[in-house]
Amino acid sequence: MNGMEAEPWVLLSLGTFFVVLRLYARWSKVGFRNLDWDDYLMVVFVIGFAGDVALAYTVGALFDGLTNSYMTDAERAALSPLSSEYEKRQWGSKIQVAGWTLYVFDIWCIKFSFAVFFSRLTSGVPHLRMRVRIAYILLIATYLFVTIGLLVSCQPFHHFWQINPNPGALCQPTNSPFYVLAALISDVATDLYLGSIPLSLLWGVQIPLRKKIILLGLFGGSIFIIVAGLIRGVVILTAGPEGAVTGSQWANRETFVAAIIGNLPASQPLLRAWASKVGLSGIFSRSDPTKGQSHPLSSMDHTKDRRVAPVTYYNGTAWASDERIVEDTSGDSIERFDHNSKNIIVTHDLTVKSESLDGK
Repeated sequence: MNGMEAEPWVLLSLGTFFVVLRLYARWSKVGFRNLDWDDYLMVVFVIGFAGDVALAYTVGALFDGLTNSYMTDAERAALSPLSSEYEKRQWGSKIQVAGWTLYVFDIWCIKFSFAVFFSRLTSGVPHLRMRVRIAYILLIATYLFVTIGLLVSCQPFHHFWQINPNPGALCQPTNSPFYVLAALISDVATDLYLGSIPLSLLWGVQIPLRKKIILLGLFGGSIFIIVAGLIRGVVILTAGPEGAVTGSQWANRETFVAAIIGNLPASQPLLRAWASKVGLSGIFSRSDPTKGQSHPLSSMDHTKDRRVAPVTYYNGTAWASDERIVEDTSGDSIERFDHNSKNIIVTHDLTVKSESLDGK
């Protein structure tokens, strides 16, 4: 097995490790019985990822990366239905259809896991909870659009592996323009929306810049998934005869990146505890001389009736946990009137809490 053939299995092993790390972190923190849907979705994801890697390996190892794509009409007419190449191209095309369908399933599993995670993260902030509900609707709609669209874009269905006559661009699963663009646009749009949920709250909470940068790295990792998805789309459309193998490789790479980004935030309490044991706790937190005090987002200004609600953080470890990190502690809102913009702005008293791994 050469390096290119081994790569998908290495990525699968590493992706599985991050899922196991996440499950161990969650089990250590809340116990097995209190695992949530996002944890179970990651288990389903690993199973799907393994299947996708197996299919990608099969296309290259058994069928030489051949499909019904990248053939001229003359080549199609000259290829005998009784030949070994003809059979390989048919099977390669069938596996491509299954592989791309499973790829979408894997990626959207991670997206739904993120949505459930954010449901807990924003449990005390009503307007963000509404954004999470919108995320569920968006994910369901885009998943059905891409999956059903792929399966019905080529009719009759067996044209997906037809060699001669030319079945048309939509029936060449390796580089179907509908699939590539539908999956790419839906993938990027949903990643941008999901990433905006915690990032919008992070910018509104006053915590030390160093901590904010770390948390932005944890919750803003969707940008790396977007980059991997863009590369995958470009590679598929420009790869030429090697598109089946190259596209499958980049699909596995994107899935691997998504596995890391999707599991790091939930694993962060465990990583923080391990860092503390070896004297590296400063990576995640540092005692703050103002801990336990309220820090106004801005001071009172000279504009009439303009004020900003205080934000409080405790123990210098704000945003250290994934369970109800942000809460509306007062239940009351402060309305302020901006005489310049003529807009009424409603803010809330927010409290940022921390939880240690052992619950102390």
